[in-house]
Amino acid sequence: MSTANGSEDTKAATGEEVAAPIAEAEPHAHIIEPPAEKGHKHSSSGSSIHNAKGWDGKLRVEKKAVLVNPEVLDPSHQSDAEDSDDDAVPVEQIEADEDLTADMEDDIDEIDLIHCRIASMPSLKLDRFTNLHRLCLRQNAISEIDLPATLGPKLTELDVYDNLIAHIKGLDSLTALTILDLSFNKIKHIKRLSHLKNLTDLYFVQNKISTIENLEHLSKLRNLELGGNRIREIQNLETLVGLEELWLGKNKLTEIRGLDTLTNLKILSIQSNRLRSITGLESLTSLEELHISHNALTSLSGLSKTTSLRVIDISNNPLTKLEGLETLVNLEEFWASYCKFDSFQDVEKQLADKQNLETVYFEGNMLQLRSPALYRNKVRLALPQVKQIDATFVKVS
Repeated sequence: MSTANGSEDTKAATGEEVAAPIAEAEPHAHIIEPPAEKGHKHSSSGSSIHNAKGWDGKLRVEKKAVLVNPEVLDPSHQSDAEDSDDDAVPVEQIEADEDLTADMEDDIDEIDLIHCRIASMPSLKLDRFTNLHRLCLRQNAISEIDLPATLGPKLTELDVYDNLIAHIKGLDSLTALTILDLSFNKIKHIKRLSHLKNLTDLYFVQNKISTIENLEHLSKLRNLELGGNRIREIQNLETLVGLEELWLGKNKLTEIRGLDTLTNLKILSIQSNRLRSITGLESLTSLEELHISHNALTSLSGLSKTTSLRVIDISNNPLTKLEGLETLVNLEEFWASYCKFDSFQDVEKQLADKQNLETVYFEGNMLQLRSPALYRNKVRLALPQVKQIDATFVKVS
């Protein structure tokens, strides 16, 4: 064997082969195949690793092959160098999660560690932060909530938005929590929350939840966000009589029901569902905002009892007749873009008497598309009290 440099000159001078020094090799896993049996040949068709275009994408290993040094396949034996990509753009490397909190004072009351590639809560060594009130671990790789019990007495806000959490657990000691954000995770079932009796705000946006359940003991809940899930029925909310905001957008709801006891509800967001009519709102006399865009509504009947409404969004529904708004005397904003309204007379009839009305959206309706140059002036004539038409403020002359 020759050395890597000047090998021919070395052999000429000494007349001997000079072997290159052999570095001690790192252990690695590899496969040893037994010798082929006598007379056995690989088929030239069907099992060839190469075809006319190269490798056919199939990995072939004989069943009798032996894996040597399998222990190095354990992630604990792999070095950062082995996992690194030589062609990847260099990024700041974090040697250990605990380094993220190393310089923090013991008595701080808030910690924000967003997008830090954290995979494990225990590795942060949070037990010394006994005065912590707010912990935000958004956009990491956490799959399990595992916090020290020392945080329980004072931690009131936990935000683990956008992680890899599939099961709700590890919250037993966190009885002081008032705000819990589990949005953008992989949760399928709402469980193990009944002891968190101080919760006022609970977020489950963009998970995989199909059933509203196990919330009946959270009597202090004021804000519940369940948008972006797989919910088909509004249920099990009867005991949450203090609820003020309910967000159910982008689910699979076909009917509004189960809200009769929620008389304190102020905001209901139920857009991007499969609703064909407005029902079940009769008892919601405190409702101030109704977001019901992107459904399949063909009528606005069902709003007569919601006299406290200030904001209503009915955009992107196949509505042709503007009606049913007579009792909404407190209306301030009316969003109705991309419906099928074509009558300025209906606009004036339904909205001219709403003295608090400041904003209207009719963009994308026939009454705008038919004569876009005259559209704004016609709206101003019909609704002289309005200060904003679509996204543009009205010029005061």
